[in-house]
Amino acid sequence: MNDDELLSQVRTLREQGDSPKEIARALGLRPSTVIPLVRKIAELQQAGTDPSERELLGCWINPNWSAGLGLDDAPREWAAADPEGSIGADGFASILIARKERASRATLCGFLVDVYCLGVKDVVGPLSKGSGSIDDFRRKYFGGFDKPPISCPLELAQHLVHGGVAYARTLGFEPHPDFAAAAAYLGMPSTPTPIQFGRDGKPFYISGPRDNPRTIMRTLESTVGSGNYDFLAGL
Repeated sequence: MNDDELLSQVRTLREQGDSPKEIARALGLRPSTVIPLVRKIAELQQAGTDPSERELLGCWINPNWSAGLGLDDAPREWAAADPEGSIGADGFASILIARKERASRATLCGFLVDVYCLGVKDVVGPLSKGSGSIDDFRRKYFGGFDKPPISCPLELAQHLVHGGVAYARTLGFEPHPDFAAAAAYLGMPSTPTPIQFGRDGKPFYISGPRDNPRTIMRTLESTVGSGNYDFLAGL
């Protein structure tokens, strides 16, 4: 029996629900011979799937993400999931998702969304991590916030990220260059977004340390016109 034939037999038994030990017994092999083949089959199956169809291990967002956003047409549980929604108005949603890569590995992707104006400003990942390191990475990712992250429905994350990108594009801004690679793991929302972006429905630019405020404001002057946006520029 050649390697391809052996792999095919292992795959058939695995699809029937047999454990590696049961497969080894059925084929007259040692478990130590079968286990690497089972792992290889899992990796080949995973490689052929859409990243957004992989098992979701977690989805998190910072508290206060909803401040200033229009959620009247959104599912009630979205706003209810943000107890800090009426406090502050920083205009950012920081989102982290984790999907299963294989038995002991996970893929993590993070999105920093300026929901008032610029859309996806920063992206982390896709990063391959050991499944046991997810909690530690999540603590570091949200380390800049005063309170820990909250669990977030995947659909909400999809609408915030893709809706934020679409809104920013109407204002003349494109997402971070690494957006496409990470967005493949997020997936697309199945319906048009019910979220009204901008602060209370109006573009509001808050300058960041890596921004070019003059360029951004010239773009806003061109796309929406003077008096149709607000801004807060740092000194």
